Amino acid sequence: MTDLRPRLPSPLQEVSDDRFGRYGVRLLLKRDDLIHPELIGNKWRKLAPNLERAAGRTLLTFGGAYSNHLRATAAAGRLLGLPTVGVVRGDELAGRPLNPSLARCAADGMRLHFVDRSTYRRKTEPDVLGKLRDTVGATDAYVVPEGGSNAAAVRGCRALGEELRGRTDVVALACGTGGTLAGLAAGLAPGQRALGIPVLRGGFLDDGIQALQEDAFGGRRGEWRLDERFHFGGYARVTPELETFAADFERRHGVPVEHLYVAKSLYGLVVLAEEGAFARGTTVTAVITGRPFP
Repeated sequence: MTDLRPRLPSPLQEVSDDRFGRYGVRLLLKRDDLIHPELIGNKWRKLAPNLERAAGRTLLTFGGAYSNHLRATAAAGRLLGLPTVGVVRGDELAGRPLNPSLARCAADGMRLHFVDRSTYRRKTEPDVLGKLRDTVGATDAYVVPEGGSNAAAVRGCRALGEELRGRTDVVALACGTGGTLAGLAAGLAPGQRALGIPVLRGGFLDDGIQALQEDAFGGRRGEWRLDERFHFGGYARVTPELETFAADFERRHGVPVEHLYVAKSLYGLVVLAEEGAFARGTTVTAVITGRPFP
C-alpha cells in the first residue's frame, strides 16, 4: 500500500468563518480528501487494512448504485492489479445503462452483479453470501462489507483520531455505516469528543457503531455521539438548500464540498454553532472525508 504514496497524516487547515467566529469557535478542516487522488479520505483509511488482509485475492464487496465505496474499491483493484466484484443493490438496474458512478467502477475493471433488494438485505447471512460467491465465480474472494466497515477498517480509522490528539476539542464527520467514527473516537485523547452526522434516516447507527467498536476493540472506546437531524431526507438526498450551502462554503474557503456526506456535516456544524452547542474557545474540526467525483 505504501507504493501508492498516500499523504499521511492528512493536512489540518484552519479557516476563518464568521458563522463560527462570532460565537468564539475556531474551525479546522482535516483534509482527508487529500490523502490519495483515487482512494479518497476515509476510503483509504478503511480499505488499506482490508487490502492488506486480502493478500492478492479477489475483492468482493457491496453497495448501492451511487456507492463511493464501490468506486474506491474498483480503483484500488485497478491500481493494485486485484480482481474486484461489486454486488449492487437493485436487480432492476441490470438492464439499464450504467450511471456515471457504476460506469467508473466498470471502467476500473470491477465486475458488477445486480441483486434484488430482498437478497441484498440478507447478504451477510452465510447461505446467501455463499450463493453469491458461487454465482459470481469468486468462492475464495476476500469479502469487504458494505461501506467497508469491519473490525480491520475501524482499527485503521483509529489513526485519524491519533493524528488529531492535542489539536482540537471536537471532531465532526458525516457517517454512513459508522466505521470511521468508531475508529476515530478510539484514537482521540481523553477529553476530546467525536460527533457523527448520519446521512441515512432511521436512528439505527448508534447500535451499529457500538457493535463495530466491540468487534475492533472489545468494547466502547472514546467519547462520541450522533446528531440525527441533518440527513436531508436520507442517503443520496440533496435539497436546493444544501446545494446552495455547499456552493457558498466552496466560495468562502476554496474547498470542494462533496454533497452526499461532507456538505451535510458542515451544514450541521453551522447550525450547532448557531444553537450554542459549542462553548466559546472551543476548537471544532470537520473531517473532509471525500470530494466530489467527476
